[in-house]
Amino acid sequence: MLGKNFEYVSIFENITFWRSKEAAQKQSNTEHGSGLVQIVIFEAADRDDIGGSAYGGQRSICCTPDLAKLEGCKQGEVLKIRSSTDKNWPVILNVKFKGRSLKTRMRRQEVYVTKTGMYNLFFISCDPELKGLVMNGKTVWKNPDGYLPGRMAPSMKFYVFMSLAYLVLSSIWFFQYYRFWNEVLQLQHCITAVVVLGLLEMFFWYLDYANFNSTGIRPVVLTTWVVTLGAARRTLSRLLILSLSMGYGVVRPTLGGLTYKVLVIGATYFLATELLNITEYVGTVNDVSGRARILLVLPDSFLDAFLILWIFNSLSKTLEQLQMKRSSVKLDIYRKFSNALAVSVIASVAWIVYEVYFKATDPFNERWQSAWIITAFWDILGFAVLSIICYLWAPSQSSQRYAYSDGVGEEFNDEEVQALTKGKSGGDINLVKQGQDATIGGNDDVYDSEEEDNQPSKGE
Repeated sequence: MLGKNFEYVSIFENITFWRSKEAAQKQSNTEHGSGLVQIVIFEAADRDDIGGSAYGGQRSICCTPDLAKLEGCKQGEVLKIRSSTDKNWPVILNVKFKGRSLKTRMRRQEVYVTKTGMYNLFFISCDPELKGLVMNGKTVWKNPDGYLPGRMAPSMKFYVFMSLAYLVLSSIWFFQYYRFWNEVLQLQHCITAVVVLGLLEMFFWYLDYANFNSTGIRPVVLTTWVVTLGAARRTLSRLLILSLSMGYGVVRPTLGGLTYKVLVIGATYFLATELLNITEYVGTVNDVSGRARILLVLPDSFLDAFLILWIFNSLSKTLEQLQMKRSSVKLDIYRKFSNALAVSVIASVAWIVYEVYFKATDPFNERWQSAWIITAFWDILGFAVLSIICYLWAPSQSSQRYAYSDGVGEEFNDEEVQALTKGKSGGDINLVKQGQDATIGGNDDVYDSEEEDNQPSKGE
């Protein structure tokens, strides 16, 4: 509920209040106003202008006998102190019951805001006899640019830029993908799926926000679809990183017995992420209650932490294998990959600390204009990691250099590359090839054989 620099309107439509029969029976039929309900609109920065405290005691929104003596307010009504910047604010609208009627309806009313800020709306009844009051109706909040709340408006522009960024990435990737189709590896098919899901997610997030901005309604079907795309993209991204860390397609042809475990953790992570995002986004504008959110965030956070540990544990083993095999090309790629992951984890931890600080120091959402950055960071970080993966494993005419092959052939491929770059003679190359042919089917003493071949014979 945010205003712009020029008129922003709040419309109350068909607001109806019901009180209990006991409360109605206590009133007289001829009494014109027998129960007061007040609608209070105020800027978060002016929250101290609503209510007060008598003699330094507990703060009360309603005017108490002590506050009536000190402030001159009317007992049984909301205590209002006029704003120092605008005498018409805070705004208080009064609705009264008539006689012994059980319900009363608020006439259609419009409130105009001319100052940018975070605005709060309270429905308050200071009459103890109206305990258990029930209300129904609709409030419409509209900015000059549309119905999208001000703190969400920057996100719509952000998703435009993210869609363009994914479009550029996917264009470059698919150009290479098509150009070197015959060299494409199974691993690169998985990367393609993540790129496509990322592009679709950003595009549909923009559509969701644009639709909300134009209609004022957030359709459940569209938002659910976007949330599901996001959960699928995040799940597949993590499984891709885990598979790369295990050396899938590089030092092992398949995940073998780990396939089932990877699929189970992937399915569990997808469900946890889907439930969390549906609760936060589908059919709602504001955040869910703190307790409910914690119950959904904890499983998601636990799975993320577990995956990070698994990824780095697998990555260290893969690096050890590549060092033992002296596969310099693959080792260089994996070192760059591990460095990128380490930086992303450090950035994630630092951002989580900042996010906790941001929310702890802004309980009244006064920094709403920059709140969108909190969630935008994770999309930017995910895009950055994906871009690095696309760069390291981009389809090319030499894609097979980091593809899986039998241990012996793989080792000799690297040795042959080094021999050629050093300008060895044809005889030396033939010796290497002969040594390779002689050891096909084995996996030991490869480098010993090569060294023996290179030693001069006794007859020389």
